[in-house]
Amino acid sequence: MADYAVVDPATGETLTTFPTITDDELARAIGRAHAAHAPWSRETALADRAAAIRRVGELHVARREDLARIIVREMGKPIEQALGEVDFSAAIYEYYADNAERFLADEPIELLEGEGSAVIRRTSMGVLLGIMPWNFPYYQVARFAGPNLIIGNTILLKHAPQCPESAAAMEAMFHEAGVPADAYINIYATNEQVATVIADPRVQGVSLTGSGRAGAAVAEIAGRHLKKVVLELGGSDPFIVLGASDLDTVVQAAVDARLDNTGQSCNAAKRFVVIDELYDDFVAKFTAALTAVEPGDPTTEDAAIGPLSSSTAADRLDAQVQAALDHGATLLAGGGRKGNFFNTAVLGDIAKGNPAYGEEFFGPVAQVYKVSSEDEAIAVANDTPYGLGSYVFTDDPAQAERVADRIEAGMVYVNIVGADGVELPFGGVKASGFGRELGRYGADEFVNKKLIRTGA
Repeated sequence: MADYAVVDPATGETLTTFPTITDDELARAIGRAHAAHAPWSRETALADRAAAIRRVGELHVARREDLARIIVREMGKPIEQALGEVDFSAAIYEYYADNAERFLADEPIELLEGEGSAVIRRTSMGVLLGIMPWNFPYYQVARFAGPNLIIGNTILLKHAPQCPESAAAMEAMFHEAGVPADAYINIYATNEQVATVIADPRVQGVSLTGSGRAGAAVAEIAGRHLKKVVLELGGSDPFIVLGASDLDTVVQAAVDARLDNTGQSCNAAKRFVVIDELYDDFVAKFTAALTAVEPGDPTTEDAAIGPLSSSTAADRLDAQVQAALDHGATLLAGGGRKGNFFNTAVLGDIAKGNPAYGEEFFGPVAQVYKVSSEDEAIAVANDTPYGLGSYVFTDDPAQAERVADRIEAGMVYVNIVGADGVELPFGGVKASGFGRELGRYGADEFVNKKLIRTGA
């Protein structure tokens, strides 16, 4: 099979293939992006760069149905969620266009002594490499490319091998919107070629969203060549239930938090940590509600979850569940698969020595843990290599504040799920990576914060 191919995960049919870039073509692409940096960043006004990115968002809206259908066949996202992803991506481009002048304004520094002035001026760095995952094909590109193109950086975009059609569609929209052809270049590159790109002295930084293994490999190469890196590497987010005057509402929030994108979201709730006095009722309601959701044809409007993204993804999750059971876990409800369609499932009795205890499950499988105190809930929540997102449900505002403060994660959501926003920074700690995307902080990663100190 070709490195870049659209393989419908619902049927396993290979729909189309795309040729991998040659080494000569890649070398020319790096050179083109490098040559485009100066005119894009210095000769193109900020307002014009922002206008081009605003237009990218408008094209997403205009073509939302076609764009959504592309990723349904690429990675199996249910059509209504695919439409939502396109809309959210459009909002990201609009947000950065709206706030570009404010984000890039000079920042005065109050001098402690001496006369004159000092300011921080944010300027572009140069060519950036984006390595994007398959689970949110448009959204991931938007939060990386949108702000960085407005800043004046130029982009080499290497998308996931199963997302070549959406990658091509985005490149076409950037160019149609007014971003120069050499300022945003889609590259169908191999992993070996990516290493060459990172090592190239003309490339100033790299942003990757993906697995820990991929992140470590990229960071190692970038470190050897002194390149700035932003990494978002997934998570095993805890969903802590310490109090619930309306348990049904909390259970529905738990189901929603586990099943977004068929459970294939880095910041989906994956481990449900429940205080003992609520545990039995929560598990009874949660297992019933979760297993009531069945995988369906992702092209239909009523599909809540679809197939997993590929046979590789389904095989991996299947093996993880079996290993968990082999090491003493209990299948409390659900389970099984048909092809790449994976049934919802709930696992319990997961001891610390079980491999499932420290793994990320990328699919519609939940883990439940009983705890006897707030302190134990925090200890279980933090006992993971990851630190991306987290969820806390309680009726006690003081408890919510205490627990949120002690959770080792980049994001904590209290009594709410599905609350991501274009203005809210996204990122984690520990094995979930470093750096932030979205919001003000997402526009501050790949900039030269240049000090300009002027005498009287």
